[in-house]
Amino acid sequence: MDDRAGQGSQRLRLDRRTLLAGAGATATLAALGFAPQALAQQGLKLGQAEDFTFEALKARAKQLAAQPYQPPPNPRPDVLERIDYDAHGKIRFKPEMALWANGPSPWPVTFFHLGRYFQKPVRMHVVEGGKAREIVYDESYFEMPADSPARDLPTGAGFAGFRFQESRSGHPGRKGETLDWKKNDWVAFLGASYFRAIGELYQYGLSARGLAIDPAVAGRAEEFPDFTHIWLETPKDGAEHVTIYALLSGPSVAGAYRFRMHRGKGVTMEIETAIHLRKDVSRLGIAPLTSMFWYSETAKATAVDWRPEVHDSDGLALWTGTGERAWRPLNNPRHTIASAFVDENPRGFGLMQRDREVGHYLDGVFYERRPSLWVETEGQWGKGSVQLIEIPTDDEIHDNIVAMWVPEAPARAGNAYNYRYTLHWLADEPFPTTLGRVVATRLGNGGQPGTVRPKGVRKFMVEFLGPALETIPFGVKPEVVLSASRGSFSYIFAEAVPDDIPGHWRAQFDLTVEGSEPVEMRCYLKAGGTVLTETWLYQYLPF
Repeated sequence: MDDRAGQGSQRLRLDRRTLLAGAGATATLAALGFAPQALAQQGLKLGQAEDFTFEALKARAKQLAAQPYQPPPNPRPDVLERIDYDAHGKIRFKPEMALWANGPSPWPVTFFHLGRYFQKPVRMHVVEGGKAREIVYDESYFEMPADSPARDLPTGAGFAGFRFQESRSGHPGRKGETLDWKKNDWVAFLGASYFRAIGELYQYGLSARGLAIDPAVAGRAEEFPDFTHIWLETPKDGAEHVTIYALLSGPSVAGAYRFRMHRGKGVTMEIETAIHLRKDVSRLGIAPLTSMFWYSETAKATAVDWRPEVHDSDGLALWTGTGERAWRPLNNPRHTIASAFVDENPRGFGLMQRDREVGHYLDGVFYERRPSLWVETEGQWGKGSVQLIEIPTDDEIHDNIVAMWVPEAPARAGNAYNYRYTLHWLADEPFPTTLGRVVATRLGNGGQPGTVRPKGVRKFMVEFLGPALETIPFGVKPEVVLSASRGSFSYIFAEAVPDDIPGHWRAQFDLTVEGSEPVEMRCYLKAGGTVLTETWLYQYLPF
């Protein structure tokens, strides 16, 4: 399993990114089963006990939003600057110091150290029986070289984030082996409000975050609010999930979050939010997902890299409020582009990695195993749009793709938002359809073989595969339904892909268009009045 969460990512994606009242006595906590002395014997230092409830946290977030923003303290900026990527990689949390290393939770918690790229401390707390105690940072929790600059940090400097390790009773690995919890984790929170989880193919990849504030807004810098406080609720014996709470704070927002997380064949996270705006926001992104797309089989600059494809995700999947299924292949554009897919009460959306062929990547970082991440909405989300932001990149080290829900109504200071949704970190969509799905998008020069290929004409081959296409009678071809924002189509037809795979069809057509402005296209297959495939959405960027 890829253990890169502990490194903040080998690909160096590091450039982004008082509530409680009343002290309880230790005896009272012990009577509630909290037993903080057990954690103390383990070596963890704990603060005073304080009452904690999610309702109180939501009230605190609302109160914070009415006050001027106070950034998290930076304990020693001069020291943290010296903890560069290499120095940070040499600092390891000691497994024996993990929260719940000896129970009662099946999943111990380890912590990330502060450093140059993670300078904002996150205050960590352990909760049981309605009582919370802060876990106080100490360098003794970590293995580090004798000359590590981290040794110059003060006691109580804080942590950068945390992660849940695999079960102490052993989680089965990808090849059926039992995973060692001390070496394997399944969810990590690190940097601003970013977090990620293992998919069912035992690989980290794309990330999610608590909220997106003004990404790709002209004339405004994107804001990255932080999870400033985390509360880890002690699970009971035999628990099948873990629950954490987080306080979000940034110049424009304050919010309270509850995560109920399940470790199964992948990871699911049931999330509840209560968000309050301090300032007006131009683009408010709910349930934002962040990924990397450099190039795929659709378009690749000649000899830009030796690998056939490089991406964590290859498309945006949509399930609209009207029930339409759609697939939008990702682009690496010449300049930043934001696309909006207008909807009302969407059923879900996600950034997917559909291409699972090892030979399409030929790389030891296992792009073919990267998780797909699906947002399952709960309740009425109202009017708005799923927005996709694509940022140019010339390397795989940058997260350049964002997908999120943006409410239609303006996001004004004083607004409050409450959302519930579930994140599914899996190999594929959690709610499959029998419709034919897009499995490839291929481009070439337009025109017919053996003729002079005309300029300004591109040929498209869109491949679909699925059970609905297996029902087409022999000798019958489905109808290709096409539309475009501009340009004209020619040589339109559908044919079975000559690979003897049932239900594998492709639509072929040429597009003639002038100018360099993007062209928005739609395509699906049908037979009579029956839709056979999801809708292929594509943004073509003429040369």
